[in-house]
Amino acid sequence: MNKHSPHCNIRNYFAGLALDRAAGLRRDPEWLQSRMQAADSRFVPVWRERNLLLADGQGAALLSRGAVDPWLASAEAVVFLGEDGQSGYFALILDGSDEAVPEQLAGFGEFCQLKDAAVGLGEDERGLLAYARAMAHWHGRQRFCADCGAPTHSSSDGHVRICSSSDCGREHFPRTDAAVIVVVEHGSSCLLVRQPRWREGLYSALAGFVEAGESVEDAVVREVYEEAGVRVIGQRYHSSQPWPFPSSLMLGFEAMAAAQEVNPGDDELEDARWFTREEYAAALVSGEVKMPSRPSIARRLIADWYTRDGAVLPEVD
Repeated sequence: MNKHSPHCNIRNYFAGLALDRAAGLRRDPEWLQSRMQAADSRFVPVWRERNLLLADGQGAALLSRGAVDPWLASAEAVVFLGEDGQSGYFALILDGSDEAVPEQLAGFGEFCQLKDAAVGLGEDERGLLAYARAMAHWHGRQRFCADCGAPTHSSSDGHVRICSSSDCGREHFPRTDAAVIVVVEHGSSCLLVRQPRWREGLYSALAGFVEAGESVEDAVVREVYEEAGVRVIGQRYHSSQPWPFPSSLMLGFEAMAAAQEVNPGDDELEDARWFTREEYAAALVSGEVKMPSRPSIARRLIADWYTRDGAVLPEVD
């Protein structure tokens, strides 16, 4: 396989956010307060890890300071996301136990699952909402200190939670779970797999989390062998994708297999099949096989394998 990846400019769904995160200013309370008070600042509401989309379905609901005033005091956290040179952006993480929130904000839009709505959003909107959702997930699961069990509280920037115990005081920072996702090739064929819990007909790439003390390259070799019994003899990085469902970073790879023998090692897979381009196209057209959803990096990996030599992928949902 080629030493250098041709995919360095790829922007997968939820990536490519053109926003200065201004990390150096996050601990400046006066600057943050001035940004929060500014008329041109915008707030990104998140409730139960759902994002607020405009009622007409035409994009993300980015609310002004005046519009969110009634919810600032009761918010679980307000997180500075960054600025674009004109406006500051904040995630407004609303109380998930408050059942009245959707009704109270219904005039601005509707809270939706980002995975379901992503196709209709622009690149920056996807990235912004994914960022806000990821921070909401982290805040919701770091309410107590992992060291001593005392409650934690959000700092002024929203990127740190601090233990409330005077004997501890540990600072907690957001974490991302690294996972590899791999399209395996042998000759002109591609290995795709199916899990029983997936929707009918869906075949996708092999994937799994990177384990402690493991490089991502080693994780590719291990996951492909553990799940499909296939030996990897070469690999190259393709691209990455933030996947805040709930808190992963998907690292996409293309790998070369030593042979086409398949021997799934556990009960996780229902099927593992090698497809030529002709076989894959026929299966898509007939409806026997479904592609992964458009927002997923799995779909990009499969599509790039299929079209590498100029083949045209059939148009499917």
